[in-house]
Amino acid sequence: MENRTGEHASERVVARMHRHGRILVLPAIILIGVVGAVAYFFGSFREQWINLVVLFSGIAAIVLFVLLPYFTWLNRRYTLTTRRVIVRQGFFVRTRNELLHSRGYTVTIKRGPLQAMSRSGDIVLTSGVDKPIVLKDVPGANQVQNVLHDLIERAQGQLGYGGYAAGSVLRDETSVL
Repeated sequence: MENRTGEHASERVVARMHRHGRILVLPAIILIGVVGAVAYFFGSFREQWINLVVLFSGIAAIVLFVLLPYFTWLNRRYTLTTRRVIVRQGFFVRTRNELLHSRGYTVTIKRGPLQAMSRSGDIVLTSGVDKPIVLKDVPGANQVQNVLHDLIERAQGQLGYGGYAAGSVLRDETSVL
């Protein structure tokens, strides 16, 4: 049975995440600098059209270098549930990738120097068949990796040996006489 979000009733959300907030520091600095520059220079020129150029340049810089990165950050979401990993992204064209824990996959963490200092990292999920899913700049990457390993083990344990559902007709027929 599915609920209104398309998830099964037995499926629970474990975590919802965005990229690490560290990537919004530069847009915040740019916002402060642009607002300060526009406030300082606007009205200081004799020609009105130059003042308008300063104002509209400031607005364009805020849209391109502050709002666009912020909305890009907001529009990439990672959801871990008890059954799958869901990656939603997109601004005008939305894409949604899912990877079931029951399929089994490898979990790899890649880190740069800044990511190591902030304990974040890129988590690469490889199922061996499909293109790898990359969770970029996830905060608490080691904890997320441990949770993913636990969810995979739980899903594999529910399926039983060999990928067959527990209680299925196809069982391992070895028994002690």
